[in-house]
Amino acid sequence: MALTPSSMIPLGTAAPDFALPDLDGGTVSRTDFEGKPLLVMFICNHCPYVVHVNDGLVAFAGDYQEKGLAIVAINSNDVANYPEDRPQKMKEYAERLGYTFPYLFDETQEVAKAYDAQCTPDFFLFDADHRLAYRGQLDDSRPNSGIPVTGADLRAAADAVLAGEEAPGDQRPSMGCNIKWAPPSVR
Repeated sequence: MALTPSSMIPLGTAAPDFALPDLDGGTVSRTDFEGKPLLVMFICNHCPYVVHVNDGLVAFAGDYQEKGLAIVAINSNDVANYPEDRPQKMKEYAERLGYTFPYLFDETQEVAKAYDAQCTPDFFLFDADHRLAYRGQLDDSRPNSGIPVTGADLRAAADAVLAGEEAPGDQRPSMGCNIKWAPPSVR
């Protein structure tokens, strides 16, 4: 498993717009969450780093959606070469894991590019004005590290954002599998 770090775009960056299909045939857009803090997570079905933190993501969502944090997950992987990440499998995956947040498919990969997402998982936490307050890791846990998944880094940032405060300044990149980009001729 080769590690790819997140890009750590500048804090204060405005959340790029998106309007993507959800798993039930609807569309979810960034503007659906106007005035609410928003967490945008780039994940997929097959990445061992995402699989490792999935229970932690579900627990995090359960705790923070109740507190007013909007959460969306986006899969931007090339499904021609990674069929495990296709929308039907996404739906099965989300239902099995109990995702309470929209899991969206970025078929063109344009949303991942707009966010400068690099890996799965990759986390972008925006304040109520949709300005970037945190980007980085969920916590220090990685597959086979022996460190439990707590979500400590993202929880500290979300607590600060929900309190109207600045997120902690010590932000470390997320690490995971690279986003599986479609070959140029396919895009």
